[in-house]
Amino acid sequence: MLIVVGEVSGTRESISELRRISLEHVHRSRKEDGCIEHAVHFDCEDELRLFFFERWRDHDALKAHFAVPESRLFARELANLSASKPRMTVYRSEEVK
Repeated sequence: MLIVVGEVSGTRESISELRRISLEHVHRSRKEDGCIEHAVHFDCEDELRLFFFERWRDHDALKAHFAVPESRLFARELANLSASKPRMTVYRSEEVK
């Protein structure tokens, strides 16, 4: 399984639009093959920061997600609306039982 975490900081002027496009992206992504979980949250300590958490079945599923035209458009829109460069990190993991 792969875990993706990301963050983006907006401005007072852009945070509503960042939230809107992020929710749209999350809802669409959840329907993709291999998506186990996909969510966006507000940072409780910084109202202008959004945090993303995703779980994907495997590398092929995540690679397919990144290739979706809407995902590429979302990444461009996110970068254009953000106050600083958005960050994303991918981790390989396994469940401990």
